[in-house]
Amino acid sequence: MTNDSADLTPRVITLGTAGGPRWWGADPAGRRRNGIATAVVVGPAVYLVDCGRGASTQFAEAGLSMDRLRGVFLTHLHSDHTVDLSGMLLFGWMMSGPRTGGPIPVIGPGDRGMLPAVNPRATGEVAPLTPLAPTSGTVQLVEHLLTAYSADVTDRMLDSLRPSPYTLFAPRDVALPEDSGYHPNLNPSPAGLEPFTVFEDEFVRVTATLVVHPPVAPAFAFRFDTEHGSVTISGDTAPSENLVRLATGTDLLLHEAIDMGWAETAYRDVDAATREATLDHHRKSHTTPRQAGQIAAAADVGTLALHHLVPGHADASVWHEATETFSGPVLVPEDLQSITVARRLRPALAATSL
Repeated sequence: MTNDSADLTPRVITLGTAGGPRWWGADPAGRRRNGIATAVVVGPAVYLVDCGRGASTQFAEAGLSMDRLRGVFLTHLHSDHTVDLSGMLLFGWMMSGPRTGGPIPVIGPGDRGMLPAVNPRATGEVAPLTPLAPTSGTVQLVEHLLTAYSADVTDRMLDSLRPSPYTLFAPRDVALPEDSGYHPNLNPSPAGLEPFTVFEDEFVRVTATLVVHPPVAPAFAFRFDTEHGSVTISGDTAPSENLVRLATGTDLLLHEAIDMGWAETAYRDVDAATREATLDHHRKSHTTPRQAGQIAAAADVGTLALHHLVPGHADASVWHEATETFSGPVLVPEDLQSITVARRLRPALAATSL
């Protein structure tokens, strides 16, 4: 994949477009989707949002390199958004030379601070698997991953004289505005929250808001503003007024979408309480294509692209309902598609348009 580092028009590379902690089969056209991961490219700089299954491999397949990576942003810490963070940390560490400008920030949610409520469908006691650290944030996640791979990290530091991985990566928990009113159980997505800045360099300003993805708290959406265009990435969320506020006027909105018809049939063979609790989660924590279109319309975005698709093997026609509620361009990009973000203009597409 070619790159003109002098061109500061932002583009998005959809490294992976499927959601959910699953291995998806091929869709009817024979295409397969990797886990959710998105690269925002602005000239020589690359910003990675989420590290789902295959993210590190797709990062390389897209022709991107660690010397261009300016930041990693995690919308939330569910496994389908973070399972290949270890690949980025460990393989990226081995493939990087001396780095100017300091380590790459890995920016994401902090520790939840308390346990979520147990689903009322539970019929017995439910306790966390890891009571000493049941709700780790981003800083702890990176620490835990490097600890899990301590044999590898120690060998490479002592035998190959590699510097510490922390010279390449600097994890950081997002600090919420003090007056936000946030509470992980009582108010995880405060109404009327103004977007707040979590990162800024010479190419982008990244703002965030709290979205609706219970029981996850905090869960973020991110917006990347550049001189030549803007991109907003929803993360996992039910319809959210905070997201509408963050995305208002953005040139490209990448929003999650779930086919609830699929969800109704996908859990027929599991325990009844687990099935109903899982469907409860999907209904209260995710967005249908029709709802995604409504959000895009309310935010007056330039183009809507659906990603984090569940199921990841559905035919593209499943996502047509978004066109019934949003009159602008609606895309269903494949993996490794590049979308050039023109300010308030239709992107130059290498993606499927509905």
